[in-house]
Amino acid sequence: MESTVKLSDVLDGGKLSRFQYGIFALCALAVFVEGFDTQAIGYVAPVLSKAWALRPGALGPVFAAGLFGLLCGSLLIAPLADRFGRRTIILWSTFSFGVLTLVTPLADSLSSLLVIRFLTGLGLGGAMANAIALCAEYAPERRRISIVGIMFCGFALGSAFGGLIAASLLSSHGWQAVFFAGGVLTLVLLPLFWAFLPESVRFLALRGTDERQVARILARIDHRFDEVVAVHLLTEETRTLGITVRYLFRDGRGAVTMLLWVIFFMGLLDLYWLAFWLPTTINAMGIAVDLAVIATALMQIGGIAGALILGPAVDRFGPFVVLPLAYLLAAACIVGIGYGGGSVLVTMVTVFGAGFGIVGSQNCNNGFAAKSYPTAIRSTGVGWANAIGRSGSIVGPTIGGILLTHGMEIRNIFIASAAPALCACTAYLTMGWWVRRARLGHDRLW
Repeated sequence: MESTVKLSDVLDGGKLSRFQYGIFALCALAVFVEGFDTQAIGYVAPVLSKAWALRPGALGPVFAAGLFGLLCGSLLIAPLADRFGRRTIILWSTFSFGVLTLVTPLADSLSSLLVIRFLTGLGLGGAMANAIALCAEYAPERRRISIVGIMFCGFALGSAFGGLIAASLLSSHGWQAVFFAGGVLTLVLLPLFWAFLPESVRFLALRGTDERQVARILARIDHRFDEVVAVHLLTEETRTLGITVRYLFRDGRGAVTMLLWVIFFMGLLDLYWLAFWLPTTINAMGIAVDLAVIATALMQIGGIAGALILGPAVDRFGPFVVLPLAYLLAAACIVGIGYGGGSVLVTMVTVFGAGFGIVGSQNCNNGFAAKSYPTAIRSTGVGWANAIGRSGSIVGPTIGGILLTHGMEIRNIFIASAAPALCACTAYLTMGWWVRRARLGHDRLW
């Protein structure tokens, strides 16, 4: 028996099933271990610098190498999913960065640590963009930004969890134990992903060669399809030919793509500057190392709160209203960290606020990017936006290392760090102006 089904009616018209919630949870677990691994090097930086007798800022190239690997993974590996599938790239990428995280403690010099972190970043970049794409492709259109934003809270939770692990292990077991914990956790979760993470049904429908597999997935989403042996799906989307990157600038998407890249660049510049250098700078302001690590983890907790509040607000009021305000709040709080004067209370409050604005907005940015592109180029669009953002995430920690090495006053560094958040705010306002000027509704734009 064969049935003809319009895919949008199933995914966008009905209620979310337990199967879909399970996919969102698995994607959140995938970005959880990515968050742990990405942030771990920042948490261990003060202890590692002392153990290797490094000067302030010497780990900047190592930070940059890991983020450059993430950039290359987003740019080169993530788009492969538009040909081979999201699930395949997520599994292989997760396996690679899990193994390399375990290898990281074997590094005995800056150069070997730099190489390992670069290779680890390749896997992180491939997995991250496709976890976002897969989650978006099982989410209904009307709730896509909030669902992706909440799912990506897994990244912030992983980063915060890494801080708690680092705070408990660093003094007693050394910096190596943090990476051992992260690698083991990743590889333990890998069989779970292999067993229960499905391929994107939108990707399968677009490929048009997997009707029985599609039928099994639809039956798990909607029990009305339990008796269907094969399903012929009707989809309004079309496949792309050749190089998919060029499609990011077609059908009115060019201006959105460019401004989205500015937002990702500026947002991730600030996020990773804060993530990597907050423990060091807060410690230099007179706060103990363990409290500095906890404060940095609190930034990720603020990001989770931001995603939970900002995501639904964006779905209701639109990104061009909500996210500029969030970036303004972030800029004010970043300046406030520098003026905290070493007060633990002020530092904790302002770091939380900075995380609410910067990390929370970035979660929504991922959902916005996923919603901005059709299935055929979604992994490419999300991957390239993240790749451009990763160039900002390299620039931020590198500049921070240079400023610290040259002895710039900590307060002035934080003042300068508010500028990227203001740039992201301006880019969203410009995008909103362009959409209104071009008279493009959300349906056409997204």
